[in-house]
Amino acid sequence: MKNKEIKKLTKDQLVKKVDLLKKDLFNLRFRKINGQIENPAKISDLKKEVARVFTNLNYKKKLWQKEF
Repeated sequence: MKNKEIKKLTKDQLVKKVDLLKKDLFNLRFRKINGQIENPAKISDLKKEVARVFTNLNYKKKLWQKEF
């Protein structure tokens, strides 16, 4: 997911996206331990995407606090 797409999401959607990405990351780590992973680079890609979503989520929280 690109940064432009992430910026369009609402706070609730971002929270759901983080939960989904964390579950995917957990499953990939579990498969890595068992030797069932096809593409180990996907783990680092998921970590980066989680960081992007968290960054945008924190930015939106700060904007929301300034408004009120």
